[in-house]
Amino acid sequence: MLSESSVAFLKRLLDTPGPSGFEGAPARVWRAEAATFASVKADVVGNSLATVEGSGGPTILLAGHIDEIGVIVTYIDENGYTYFEAIGGWDPQVLVGQRMRFLGRHGDVFGVIGKKPIHLMKPDEREKASKITDLWVDIGVKNKAEAMEHLEIGDAGVIDARVMEMPNNRIVSRAIDDRIGAFVVLEALRRYAEKPGAARVIAAATAQEEIGYAGGGARVAAQQLDAKMAIAVDVTFATDHPGVEKKELGEHNVGGGPVLTRGSIVHPVVFRLLADTARKLEIPYSVHAAGRFTSTDADGIHLTRDGVATALLSIPNRYMHSPNELVSLDDLDRAAELIAEVCRAVTADTDFTAR
Repeated sequence: MLSESSVAFLKRLLDTPGPSGFEGAPARVWRAEAATFASVKADVVGNSLATVEGSGGPTILLAGHIDEIGVIVTYIDENGYTYFEAIGGWDPQVLVGQRMRFLGRHGDVFGVIGKKPIHLMKPDEREKASKITDLWVDIGVKNKAEAMEHLEIGDAGVIDARVMEMPNNRIVSRAIDDRIGAFVVLEALRRYAEKPGAARVIAAATAQEEIGYAGGGARVAAQQLDAKMAIAVDVTFATDHPGVEKKELGEHNVGGGPVLTRGSIVHPVVFRLLADTARKLEIPYSVHAAGRFTSTDADGIHLTRDGVATALLSIPNRYMHSPNELVSLDDLDRAAELIAEVCRAVTADTDFTAR
């Protein structure tokens, strides 16, 4: 199981706001933890890298993105109401009525998302889905001048939803996607450091994945390293709740172990290494089939430099891109253990060419 100190670190990481392009605060939390057992550095894009040296094997990159979806201030009207656009992919319906936490220049600024009350809507308006342009944030001020003492155009914000513990070793947070990935790669590195193998292993908390249409920070991280192998860690859709079509998405249960992607850009040698090791360790897992891209850091990594043998491991996640994403701590523990053991299995003689 995860140690108490690891769970405490996870909660700090999840509660620290850091939407894409504004990841500095959670990145500092991650680097402070990593520095207790690894050598640490940051790069200009906002990636954080933690390294544990091996005994002469190849370099392995473990990547989990540390950014989360959020909003950015676009306009403040004369009455002090703040308007915004999305950072990353939002369903505007989940924003209605939420409390917000903005990263203001003098500290956090809190507000609530407003919308015309249902009592004042015409019948046809009630049947329409909300758009982000229908919403605003009320930070409790009287006018624009007062609002601009606290906020500026371009300030970022997140929903003010903190970690909540649930029964059966489950947790809820707004930032599961994918601060969980950044946590898992560091936890895997921590366990690898306790018993290092031949490989040099680098965990990366990557930046800007949620807006990384060209590969985000993961592409930059992979480009600066001579990694022969990489494992990207992200979340995927849990399919154990109502309204999900398993024929389209597969069967991936919260608490059912990590999800290994097969196909697409996933390297067959690394997939087989993960699957074989999971069976050896008696770690339950499921397989996700991807015919094209994966929409994760793996897409930005696998074609960098001379090509990187890349795999994708995901954590089943309910209620993706909402204020209350839900995962199992058991799945995080299993994922970290599996990754650490796979890294130990890689030596200077490991052949990553699919033959």
